[in-house]
Amino acid sequence: MRKIDIAELLLLAALWGGSFLFMRVAVPVLGPLWLLELRVVLAGCALLPVVVRLDLWSELRRCWRALLVVGSINSAIPFVLLAFASLSLPAGLTSILNSTAPLFGTVVAAVWLQETLTLARWIGFGLGFVGVVILVGWQPIMATPGFGGAVAAGLVAAFMYAIAAPYIRRNLAGVSPWTITAGSLWGAALVLLPALPFTVPRQMPTPTVGAVVVALALLSTACAYLLYFRLIQNVGPTKALTVGYLIPMFAVLWGALLLAEPITRSMAVGGSLILLGTAIANDLFNPNKKEPRLYQEKSKLRALG
Repeated sequence: MRKIDIAELLLLAALWGGSFLFMRVAVPVLGPLWLLELRVVLAGCALLPVVVRLDLWSELRRCWRALLVVGSINSAIPFVLLAFASLSLPAGLTSILNSTAPLFGTVVAAVWLQETLTLARWIGFGLGFVGVVILVGWQPIMATPGFGGAVAAGLVAAFMYAIAAPYIRRNLAGVSPWTITAGSLWGAALVLLPALPFTVPRQMPTPTVGAVVVALALLSTACAYLLYFRLIQNVGPTKALTVGYLIPMFAVLWGALLLAEPITRSMAVGGSLILLGTAIANDLFNPNKKEPRLYQEKSKLRALG
């Protein structure tokens, strides 16, 4: 990975890690579905001037089916599944289930993209996952009637993220990240629209909640998805998915910096393992390692302008 790719990966994790703080404020007032709908609609609207300025309408029309699929499997459906899981599971376990996306991604990339995964990269993915478990902590869990369904929902959501990344790489190669971001957000908004009448918020949002929703839409959605889709195109889906390990670490970091939440020894150990595992999985200790042919061709195209 280039230095710019590493910087974008860390910035993406910081933006998505910050979304946990925003959602802690807004979800109790708006509910998960209305918050998600407002999040993707506002983010999509914020990108509209760029779409007009860059004259991307023809690209949007040409790729609308693929963009609708991406909006469904990368945003709308997994967000709903995670919201359902969070009703029965503690936040720590939900984070652990979500962090299985990079592990699923390695399998999907090997089967779908015929990507060769070395032993070192498998070790990196394993260390990253163990780091997440240590970071968020494993607490005793009461086996409620809805426990199995909630765990299944969290795992399916992570698997959908793992499918979405290579789908983007295969079906939207060469498409502008601006087009993918705007189109997929509008697609997610359409998919979620039918559910809104059944989940109307019971109270009006305060100005603070409104500001949080705007920040969530602009920073943790519009900007974050631009970075994510760029990373998929530049370094491949498997490496881009390693952001899933870094997100809980940044969520803990933001909580410590902004909410004065304590950092325990287990958090420090977990964070260290996450960084080490992510570095190994992204071949940072082997900078001379050759990328798969698909990404070599992408680099050549970048060099040619």
